[in-house]
Amino acid sequence: MNATVGARIAELLAKANLTQKELAEKIGVTEAAMSRYISDDRDPKIDVVANMATALHTTTDFLLGREDTDCLETEFGRVRMFVARNSTELTAQQKRELITALLADD
Repeated sequence: MNATVGARIAELLAKANLTQKELAEKIGVTEAAMSRYISDDRDPKIDVVANMATALHTTTDFLLGREDTDCLETEFGRVRMFVARNSTELTAQQKRELITALLADD
């Protein structure tokens, strides 16, 4: 999939049933800036991409085209993203429990 950043944003807006104005308000940019991002007239800064990813429940990798599919559409993707985002806050015991759960035979 060779979709642009703007096309990916538009796709996720439609899935989330959000307007570009609503997304702009959620992430603290102007509606005009959001319109430029969606039309690919302007590239968002990385902090804006991160905020968009959070607001649209996806990853920066998906928005930037580094992943072909939105990993958060699968249960595994959601778990992977949760662990990645929270790994620095997990205790050693919690990390061991996750590893044990992963290595357990069904």
